[in-house]
Amino acid sequence: MTGWRLLLTRPAEDCAALAAILAEAGVASASLPLLDIQPLPVTQAQRSILLELDRYCAVIVVSKPAANLGLELLRQYWPQPPAQGWFCVGAGTGQILADAGLPVFYPQAGDDSEALLELPQLREAIGQPEPRVLIVRGEGGRELLSERLRSQGASVDYLELYRRCLPHYAEDVLLRRIQGERLNGLVVSSGQGFSHLQQLAGQAWPQLAKMPLFVPSPRVAEMARAAGAEIVVDCRGASAAALLTALREHPVPVL
Repeated sequence: MTGWRLLLTRPAEDCAALAAILAEAGVASASLPLLDIQPLPVTQAQRSILLELDRYCAVIVVSKPAANLGLELLRQYWPQPPAQGWFCVGAGTGQILADAGLPVFYPQAGDDSEALLELPQLREAIGQPEPRVLIVRGEGGRELLSERLRSQGASVDYLELYRRCLPHYAEDVLLRRIQGERLNGLVVSSGQGFSHLQQLAGQAWPQLAKMPLFVPSPRVAEMARAAGAEIVVDCRGASAAALLTALREHPVPVL
């Protein structure tokens, strides 16, 4: 895999962690974070949700930023957390919650909402009478979880703790970084990350669309293909292990 030279686009801290893992595997990378996490002020409605946390049969945390910000609030309102199950889609988020002493469950195969919805522990949690589920997430986002849970009889509330913004960059920074460091692959970790990549690329997008693009799920792969990306690799997960597996299976392009 030593021929790969990837552009990483996750939030800065996640880029650094991923770059270190890739380097150990002989994969070169450059980082250009395209997601800036901005915490939102806590509203009175959110305080009410937090004070009633023990009324939810399940708490679903959709990302690492949601886990970190949610734990900060949890410590303020619940020195001893209530005993319901906590759920997430990936091992990274799960580890943050587990390190805080919470009983956390996540799918062992598949880092997406679809895999989470099949988790036996979540099915059991919402099988009780009048189940209530809290989804801790950023502003906006997919509605698949809430739609599926409501179709199974659960009431669903959101605790939105942050927004994801595109950092300010010079107009041509993306193309200059790719050309200057002779990068031959792009990596995005979410649908919004891909949208920001295309937005920042601007008029250079048709050129970048010819590069291999590594994405975390079929949904993001579909977004990328619809936008004109020509070589889309679905890693079937957002973890470093999933990316490394996809890199091994995909030939390095000849520049």
